[in-house]
Amino acid sequence: MSQPSLTDSPAPQAVLKRVFGYDAFRGHQAAVIDHVIAGGDALVLMPTGSGKSICYQVPALCRPGTAIVVSPLIALMQNQVAALRELGVRAASLNSNLHWSDIQETQERLAAGTLDLLYVAPERLTMPGFLDLLARTPIALFAIDEAHCVSQWGHDFRPDYRQLTVLHERFPSVPRLALTATADEPTRRDIRRQLRLEDARVFVAGFDRPNIDYRVVLKAEPKAQLAAFIAAHPGDAGIVYCMTRRKVDETAAWLAGRGVAALPYHAGLEPEVRATNQARFLAEEGLVMVATVAFGMGIDKSNVRFVAHLDLPKSLEAYYQETGRAGRDGLPATAWMSYGLADVVLLRQLLEASPSDDERKLVERAKLSAMLGYCETARCRRQVLLGYFGEQRAEPCGNCDTCREPVATWDATIAAQKALSAAYRTGQRFGTEHLIDVLLGNATEKIARHGHDQLKTFGVGGELSKRDWQSVFRQLIAHGYLGVDSEGYGGLFLTEAARALLKDGGQVELRRDGSAPRARKRGPAAAAAADAPALGGDDAALFEALKALRLSLARAQGLPPYVIFHDSTLRAIVERRPRDLAALADIPGIGRSKLERYGAQFLALVGTAPTS
Repeated sequence: MSQPSLTDSPAPQAVLKRVFGYDAFRGHQAAVIDHVIAGGDALVLMPTGSGKSICYQVPALCRPGTAIVVSPLIALMQNQVAALRELGVRAASLNSNLHWSDIQETQERLAAGTLDLLYVAPERLTMPGFLDLLARTPIALFAIDEAHCVSQWGHDFRPDYRQLTVLHERFPSVPRLALTATADEPTRRDIRRQLRLEDARVFVAGFDRPNIDYRVVLKAEPKAQLAAFIAAHPGDAGIVYCMTRRKVDETAAWLAGRGVAALPYHAGLEPEVRATNQARFLAEEGLVMVATVAFGMGIDKSNVRFVAHLDLPKSLEAYYQETGRAGRDGLPATAWMSYGLADVVLLRQLLEASPSDDERKLVERAKLSAMLGYCETARCRRQVLLGYFGEQRAEPCGNCDTCREPVATWDATIAAQKALSAAYRTGQRFGTEHLIDVLLGNATEKIARHGHDQLKTFGVGGELSKRDWQSVFRQLIAHGYLGVDSEGYGGLFLTEAARALLKDGGQVELRRDGSAPRARKRGPAAAAAADAPALGGDDAALFEALKALRLSLARAQGLPPYVIFHDSTLRAIVERRPRDLAALADIPGIGRSKLERYGAQFLALVGTAPTS
């Protein structure tokens, strides 16, 4: 149907200030918003926490009609709707958890034009009856959130997203924008093709999250390593990702037994237990959620201070998406990961045993190799991570472990040749432990049984320790010289790169694990982004008092605390000490609705707080 005129639409800048409480747009937001308000289609790539939702929420309030937002998870819809209602926006969702009477009421509000935004799942949107209802309703725009779900190359592929091409067919005059935080070039092309957005303008805001400190450690005693890391974050909310449900349960119980407020989350739990644990994580301060990757996409909690991986993710896209759940408020946060060779072998085995076709397996192997390369790099981790998404960073970031404590490297050419020779001479069907025994000359029963004590490579690796050889083999796999067999036994075989190395020569540089770190000066940009000054004395006391007030207000309304105000807003209140509503209105994140609802209570608290 034809769209009403935009003549009387409010200005985007005025909406941003009045509703959301911000004075200026960030990055590409203004350009995206102007383009969509004018009726253009767009593909928007912005990192988590950079304000993607503003790119469709502001146009939704500027264009006539209701904005339809496609969202993959009920939890994500509920969080967005709760946050918008706090801002005074007429928002609702349609999902399978609602009673039929609630669904009917929401659809009546849609038909009556009394909704600004409506969140729906792709399955509901493509129902013939719902499409017919939309055809009779003025639609402001279609926003397809988490758009990487449409691509078979994306890490959260959802077949139902493929049906969204119907929007192009049935509503050609309504602007559509697809949004995601994570998409490499093949995924972007697939999104545009699948959604018929070939002519859409592409906005890439960059993938850098400068407030996140990236750290990677080799597995030694992983639970103890995790506990030591969490001990440096007392009272902070965090997420710990594990590969299996069993490991989630064991880790959550282990942490709880050591005084950490930890809860499990995975698909094997009873639905009411999962729902309760998620609700507690959102509503309470300082909880740690131990989870499989089934947890997170629908989590909009702004003050998650760390994300830890106890196991290796299967791709850099998944890693980036999961670590991006930390520090959404822009304050310092940490992404910590432990990994080992066993992770590599298991992921390769799972990949090769999957029913995927050869083309997909080829892509997934490349993604896993990139993930391994990130772990094993001696370069700035942020440079490697951004480079994977096609973004070049000239200088090291200064806010990752390899920048703060650069890793020593060594010429491992001869060691690599010995390792490759051992794999080749033993038939390319044995795992790391056996090959190390061969190199170290360990006369085990297995070696004797296979006659490997008669090989030229038996005992030639005595210059390195077992731990050193483990590092060599792990890095040779990461750099693509050795592959893991597809039969599920963990045997190592030579790749074409290894054959070229042995035939044509060349130098192999590897990182020296366990070497003494060399300090490197942090880059000024990273230091400025990552170092929010610690609050102390009266400021710290006021911050805690503001958090307590926020928690009380949130509990009274059944809302997560961050929906009231983000931590960054509370810090700004502490730093500025506003004395009246006009001054409080200048704090970022305080729009008119929240000012009217909460302003007096927060001002009263500030007015009674002592000053240093």
